[in-house]
Amino acid sequence: MKKFNWVILLGLTLIFFWCARAVELDLGRLVENRQRMFDYVGGMWPPNMNILSQVFEQTVQTVQLAFVSTVIAAILSLPFGFLGASNVMRNNTFERGVARVTRFLLNANRAIDAIIVAMFFVSAVGLGPFAGTLALAIHSVGMLGKMFFEAVEGVDKGPIEALEAAGASRLQVLRWAILPQVLPYLLSHTLLRFELNIRGAVVLGIVGAGGIGFLLTEYMKLFQYQNVATVLLTILVLVMSIDALSGYA
Repeated sequence: MKKFNWVILLGLTLIFFWCARAVELDLGRLVENRQRMFDYVGGMWPPNMNILSQVFEQTVQTVQLAFVSTVIAAILSLPFGFLGASNVMRNNTFERGVARVTRFLLNANRAIDAIIVAMFFVSAVGLGPFAGTLALAIHSVGMLGKMFFEAVEGVDKGPIEALEAAGASRLQVLRWAILPQVLPYLLSHTLLRFELNIRGAVVLGIVGAGGIGFLLTEYMKLFQYQNVATVLLTILVLVMSIDALSGYA
């Protein structure tokens, strides 16, 4: 067994070097060009505080974008959570087929990155936060739906069996035996998704989907590094604040 572990380690090491060569990993080149990085960072100091009002406005829009998209995604994901759970959709072949199709759709959703979805909606509704909201909402359904049906599958079977033995309907079982058990997990996952959507909203600015990310992209294109520093510091404060609030909640 020990020899087998060494073989696996050797194999992983060879794979690493093979991949490193393919991606042109060269730390020496990074060291040689370190002065360029120092010049880039040096150009950001001091941050331009004169644009704080504009940055604050876009920051509020970013939070609004993430909040609306998360609420929409949570509402859409809830039925997927029940339809994809094997302990709910188990009575016949049709229901088991529905569960498999639901899981496939959620997997397909997660396979497409949010920025690709955003490009689609930008072409449909134009530049701005509406496209970003739609992109994050649709993209979040895949992850939240997966988390939701996993939470449903992990519930205690006792209350379910008790209600079924008493002649309760399917909806009554979902309402009184499953939902109370999974609700804390659903809220926790939704808060986590909101935090991730804050970060996602920043990235979507690259394709013109609104928010503070769009402002950051514009400043970088214009080489206004002091403005870039102000935006980056604002993003840092925003993400850390959301992380602290979601952890407290």
